[in-house]
Amino acid sequence: MTQAPPAATKRQPVPRGIARSGPVLFSYGFRPFFLAAGLWAIAAMALWVGALAAGWEIGGSYGGAYWHAHEMLFGYSSAALAGFLLTAVPNWTGRLPVSGTPLIALFALWCAGRLVLLAPDSVGLPLAIAIDAAFLPALLAICAREIIAGRKWKDLKVLAGILALALANIGFHLLVTGGGDAALANRLGVGAFVMLVTIMGGRVVPSFTRNWLARRHSSALPAPFDRFDTIALLTGLAALLLWVILPDTILTALACLVAAGLHLGRLWRWRGGQTWDEKLVLVLHLGYAFVPAGFLAIALVQLGWVEPVAALHVFTVGTIGVMTLAIMSRATRGHTGLPLAASAMTTASYAALIAAALLRPLASVWPDRATELLSATGLCWILAFALYVIEYGPVLVQRRRERGD
Repeated sequence: MTQAPPAATKRQPVPRGIARSGPVLFSYGFRPFFLAAGLWAIAAMALWVGALAAGWEIGGSYGGAYWHAHEMLFGYSSAALAGFLLTAVPNWTGRLPVSGTPLIALFALWCAGRLVLLAPDSVGLPLAIAIDAAFLPALLAICAREIIAGRKWKDLKVLAGILALALANIGFHLLVTGGGDAALANRLGVGAFVMLVTIMGGRVVPSFTRNWLARRHSSALPAPFDRFDTIALLTGLAALLLWVILPDTILTALACLVAAGLHLGRLWRWRGGQTWDEKLVLVLHLGYAFVPAGFLAIALVQLGWVEPVAALHVFTVGTIGVMTLAIMSRATRGHTGLPLAASAMTTASYAALIAAALLRPLASVWPDRATELLSATGLCWILAFALYVIEYGPVLVQRRRERGD
């Protein structure tokens, strides 16, 4: 009878964890994706400003305006989301993070999408779209594996958000290439991102605020998650669905008004007014404030007081832009051993992006100054992310120490 080989000679599975060899950039998910998000935020906006001001041709047969909308929503924002999730999900599940070769493969897929859509006719529009559309399903598969393996069933709602984004991205491509109106898919993508902000922001904003206030022995701490938060989330979801499907109805306006009030109340319960001395915490509250502001802007569209595109940009530049920059800078500091306090450069980047979020809707209010306001918005956006890349780029590439908040 043939004997089994000694246990010592059996092949043992290689544990998956933080890569200790190879480039530091690919040792943890936040590193490549936050750096790429910052660089692409600069490059994509610079190209769009050039297209508006100097007539640069971007996006080939895809169309410059569609390319801009897609790359801000599904290019930049998806990179920021991936960096956050690949860092947060291991904390939620207690499992080791995706690192090394798998991370390189996922990052290469995101980069490939940016390259082929920049000049889609060079590889053919169908192939370019297929390459870009593969990233979000791949991210969904990775997050689903980790959340299911970790049995964190309450986090399945995050997977629903990523799935909605993936479907919105595919729908956006199909509508653009089919000659349809991509606005519905655009609203679905924006709505999915806003919903993810309300879900994940409901974790990080009160948690980081509570930690900061507790260290200062404050007795007035953020309210814990309770039924009020559940009602606010469900109302926000209903309002966003109505906005996606029926954007020009009184019912949508009323739902958005209710959602605005509830999310403003939710924000007030988190005690943001006590965090003025620490901009790293304060900016989370300011970013979340664009959630009720966005709902209010959508409601005011029905009264003719706000243009639909202006309301849309309250969500995109304000909610998505400010919150992603806030999370990127905080996570970078927290996971590389830097002090959890905003530097002067970080604070300046926040100010520049909030200025962009406030300036962009004004282009619809003052159409005679639209060109100047759009250019100013783009420059403020570029400045905000340039400051992030200048300050944190070297840290993301070189600094190896990782730790949590």
